[in-house]
Order: sequence, then C-alpha cells, then structure tokens
Amino acid sequence: MTALDPADFYTGLVADLYSPLRSYVPAPESFASFVATNGEPALELGCGDGDPLLALRALGLDVDGVDSSADMLERLRVRADGLVVTVYQQRFEDLDLPRRYQSIFVAGATFNLLPSDEHALAALSRIRAHLLPDGTARIPLWIPPPSDGQGELSSAVDEDGAVIRVSLLHEDYDVVARTRRTRLFYERVRDGVSQTAEREWLLHWHTVDGFRALATSAGLLVQAVLDDDGARAGSDATAFTVLLRPAG
Repeated sequence: MTALDPADFYTGLVADLYSPLRSYVPAPESFASFVATNGEPALELGCGDGDPLLALRALGLDVDGVDSSADMLERLRVRADGLVVTVYQQRFEDLDLPRRYQSIFVAGATFNLLPSDEHALAALSRIRAHLLPDGTARIPLWIPPPSDGQGELSSAVDEDGAVIRVSLLHEDYDVVARTRRTRLFYERVRDGVSQTAEREWLLHWHTVDGFRALATSAGLLVQAVLDDDGARAGSDATAFTVLLRPAG
C-alpha cells in the first residue's frame, strides 16, 4: 500500500465520487440560457477542469473562467484541445480581473467552500466590483445535512479498471458556525496495488436571510431566490440559487 498526495485524487476521478460541489451542476444548457438572457461577456467562478465553461466556449459564447487550483486549470487546458479559452488562477475573495462582466455565475456549490461569512462577504464584494452596472450574478447555495455515520460513501471503477473508494473517517457538524468538516479516506486499487490518501473538506453554509444580508453589505441587490425547479424559494430552503444585481 502506498500513500498519495490528496491533490492527486482531487485532480482525478475521486473528485467526482464524493463531492457536493459536483452534485448540483446542471447541464450546460441552463448556463447558456443564463448568459443569453443576461448578456456577454460572462465569467464562471470556480471553473475547475472545464464544466460547463468549455461547452459554453464551444457554442461561441464569450465566457472567461477563474479557479484557485493550478492543477484543475491545467486539466482544463488539456481538455480544451485547441479551443480558445481565457482562464485565471485566483481566489474568489481576491478577484482582480482585467474586465467587468454582464453575467457572472457559479456552476456548482463552490461558494460553500469559502470557510466563513467574512470570506463570503469579501467574495461578494469582488463579484460586485466585476459586474457591469446592469449585470447579473448567479450563485447556487446548499445547506449540507450531517452524514449518517462513518464508513464507505462511494465506490467506482475508472477507465483504467482501478477501483476507487471514498470513506468517511470523521465529521464535525457545527450548527452555530454553520460548518461541516469531514475527513475522507481515498483508496485506489489496481492490479492488487493499493494507493491511499486522506483529505479534509470544510463546507460553510448560508441561510437565505443570512446570505441576503451579506449581499446587501457587499453592495448587491437580491433579485430572486429560486429553488431547483426555478420557483421562488422560501426562507427555509436548503438548496437554492440567488440572482444578484449591483445596488444603486
């Protein structure tokens, strides 16, 4: 058994096995519709290795991407396979790009990775700074439930025939801080050889009302709060998408 750097798993298939960041990513068509409705240029925050950014660029839409992971952006460039795409390596809360955008969106629940309200407020302020005066930002959010308990969470076979398993080792669920901290164990087994790694994930969640207050502090107006079906979400929603515009 050999140990791997957790980043090797994160930039590979295991990132898809256990991650709420992937489970809320709709088909590219919904983002193409968002950009078509609200206008170009557009920016995807947390573009990762290219979904749905590459699909939108293939449609000819003027969409840039930004992500904090150099490894994920390198995977994106490989997947682009000659498709021209502009991406930046930056954190949400430090966003400083050369142009402003008519449409800004997050494709998954990446915003939940910001570890505190202070980080979220900083990110919202930078989003506000990069929106054109009549631009729109779209941010999906999620309140994670506590896990059922320790043990294997998922298992899959990759294209090389390797079995990849993800197990929960420990979880700290803090309702007051609105955080869920989990330590995961990753294992890849191929031809009798096992490779393992551990990684800790911290998710920080927001209520509808709490996020509205942060947005207001950042100079943003909440235009709508929608559920997964596109209907108005209530204040007790656990999965919702917020549409934001610059205030004033």
